[in-house]
Amino acid sequence: MNGFLKDLESVELNDRGMAWMEELCHVSLSTVDVIDQFMKSRQQVKGSWVGPLGRHVLDFGHLISQHKLAKKLDHIYAKILGLSIRRPEEAHGHSTQRTVPRNTSPIPPDPTQEPDIISFGDDVHAIMTRLLSDDTSFSMISIVGMPGIGKTTLAKLIYNNEAVVDHFPFRAWTSATDWDELFKDLMGQHIDYKAPRSWKTEERMRQKLNAFLKGKRYLIVLEDASIVNFLNELVRTLPDASNGSKMILTTRSMRLPSKLQRGSVHHSVQLRGDDESWALFTHSLKVNISQELVKLRREIVRRCGGLPVAIVKLADVLSQKDATIEEWSSALQQLNQGQQLWSYTLSRINEDLPLYMQRCLFYFSLFPQDFEIPARRLTVLWVAEGLVQAEGENEAPEDVADRYLITLIGKGMVRVTKNKLNGNVKTCLLPDALRRYWSSKALQATFLQAGTNTKSESSLGTGMIRRLTDHLDKGDVSFDHIHGDHKTTSASVQPLYREVVSFLSFDTQEGSKPGEDIGNFLHRCISSSCLLLLRVLDLENVFKPKFPEALGKLTRMRYLGLRSTFLDVLPSFVNKLQSLQALDVKHTNITTLPSPIWNMQQLRQLYLNERCHSKVMPQPSVGSSSTLRVLVGLLVDEEIPVKDGLDRFFNLRKLGLTCRLPSSQQEAVIEWVQKLNNLESLRLKSIDEENQLWDLDLKPLTHHVNLSCLCLLGRLKNPSIVSEFPHSLIELTLSGSELEEDPMQTLDKLPNLKVLRLLAKSYTGKTMVCSLGGFPHLQVLKLWKLEQLEEWNIEERALRALWDLDIRSCKRLKMLPEVLHHRALLELKLTDMPSQFATLNEDH
Repeated sequence: MNGFLKDLESVELNDRGMAWMEELCHVSLSTVDVIDQFMKSRQQVKGSWVGPLGRHVLDFGHLISQHKLAKKLDHIYAKILGLSIRRPEEAHGHSTQRTVPRNTSPIPPDPTQEPDIISFGDDVHAIMTRLLSDDTSFSMISIVGMPGIGKTTLAKLIYNNEAVVDHFPFRAWTSATDWDELFKDLMGQHIDYKAPRSWKTEERMRQKLNAFLKGKRYLIVLEDASIVNFLNELVRTLPDASNGSKMILTTRSMRLPSKLQRGSVHHSVQLRGDDESWALFTHSLKVNISQELVKLRREIVRRCGGLPVAIVKLADVLSQKDATIEEWSSALQQLNQGQQLWSYTLSRINEDLPLYMQRCLFYFSLFPQDFEIPARRLTVLWVAEGLVQAEGENEAPEDVADRYLITLIGKGMVRVTKNKLNGNVKTCLLPDALRRYWSSKALQATFLQAGTNTKSESSLGTGMIRRLTDHLDKGDVSFDHIHGDHKTTSASVQPLYREVVSFLSFDTQEGSKPGEDIGNFLHRCISSSCLLLLRVLDLENVFKPKFPEALGKLTRMRYLGLRSTFLDVLPSFVNKLQSLQALDVKHTNITTLPSPIWNMQQLRQLYLNERCHSKVMPQPSVGSSSTLRVLVGLLVDEEIPVKDGLDRFFNLRKLGLTCRLPSSQQEAVIEWVQKLNNLESLRLKSIDEENQLWDLDLKPLTHHVNLSCLCLLGRLKNPSIVSEFPHSLIELTLSGSELEEDPMQTLDKLPNLKVLRLLAKSYTGKTMVCSLGGFPHLQVLKLWKLEQLEEWNIEERALRALWDLDIRSCKRLKMLPEVLHHRALLELKLTDMPSQFATLNEDH
């Protein structure tokens, strides 16, 4: 054991050259050019995040195609990129030594010994696009991420890129934190340091640096920038020249001094995904990996957690072991759950992380290991627990929670496991090493329990529990209380559960037992005056939980999560929960919503199941109407008042309605929608008495400047509104619209559209044309059940960013547009299509 850990700690993380590339293939310059063109076009579809979760980070949410060829090209390009950037002469067959340009300060050795990362193609291209743009103003790019994630490596790849060398006549690299060191790094080759140094006051050095840089286009890289005052002084010293000069910072913090915010952007370096982690691991190995050893892929990837420095460490250590599954398995078992792999990162990880964000990371320990947490679930729990702190009076807690998640992902502490098609986060998790680290911190901070005695790391011990989770783990002290003998006395639970503020169950077993266990446990706890402080009750995916009437005593509850529980009736005690902020009964069988719900003063989010309606709807008071921000899944029929009822909810950000109303009675709904100026997401569905799509009347939405997601299901009585959609749209879905004129001719003018779904009977014409240069940013296109469509043409430079095309049941379509046959990186799905499309599926 000790020998293994010693090997681990002594790992060298230096650059081992590019010999691997010679073994793979001999790449000609023309091949490099071809691949570069492929990846430049691919970068267009891997842009920055959009939508509510993505306004704060540059080029963050990469939408990565699952196409096998695309993955191979990603890896090949990154390798070739490394070869061309750091070994340009090698590509020509020349010496591998490189002469430092005269006006360049050399890069010092990397103190963190970060690895050479093969998957930096997108990052390099994104930053170089900004560096080499026609923008002549001075700007700053901060490369943000946790220690060991590759910030310095990325900066080196850019700094030494030949295009960057050619573009900036003067380049300098420094990690200085005072003026003497900075001046030496930037001016050392131009000043005689042996001369008398009486002139070397800070003011004189600033004057000389300003005079030297004046008129030059320069690039300065400041490594590990952390001292705010020093950074401010440096920026004030630089000459005010409009020649495209730039500065790159590598930093763990996403916050720049206020004076530097303008004209500055953040580029977050992310933890690697599973495929990227495995590619880097196999590249870093010094031995060949057999098919048998591939069986350990999942465990290796999990232990490394996507951190490049950990991946390379593990690869180097395993390279020294016999290449057998027994030897490698034994070595992996000796690892302390990845802690040694993350030792350097963990030692510095929370130096600049405020307590309120640490508490958000504590919350991840409540979820099972490797559980992919839905972002919407995580952020609503943070809000309900009071873990977010608004910075402005008008800042909504949901927006703060979104910002926190973005920041933690941007710092590399949280890994995104799935993105939505529009680029927003769908699910995320903490890498295993970080999860254990923050779990131990949570225990020390009494976040999980008031006492400190623990039965095991996975249990909550014998102290008073503050946050209770049911993982169906028999090692947890709560397991027997929830799933054991229900005849035990209420007094036996009283010492443990008096101070519980949240209860999350992950009992997803089938049958009635989970629901009965939950009901019995809740009854015994409340009977012994426990759980009375409960803020969160999250039973998502627990099958039909039973609720005692006594739950009405839990008047402090802010979040009740019953999604996917298949409940038939909403418990009557809900009416008494006047502190409730969020109620989620999506994917249940509940059809009736108690009318008192509408008068809850604190309610902010209400998720229903599209069949849920309210027969009587009292007029909401001023407080309730102003707080509700999310209303999704409500069925509006003739029994629910809209005018002087629903239309008093005027501050909605997200609205989803199913209307069972004749078009003559939809006017009140449409008038209400017109007044919702803060809408970011709108879903309207019109159905008849037989639940078939019906007429949908709608007025222009041009003035909804914040609307990014729009879904319309039903026949558009006013087809011209398609030409009056707001330019803010990022995602658009049409179904049953029965448009007779080609919608592509209008929709291609939406400048920000990235996802377009034209579903069954949305278009009834025979011909569809994507015009010259149209849809400049569209990435995902789905064409389903367009039964009359026969011909589809794509003109030059249209759909340039498209990477995901899904065509289903368009049985009269004769052929795929010729231009798409040559898109090697296109993810193509063809389902229930004519026989001539069969070979296309095989080719992709």
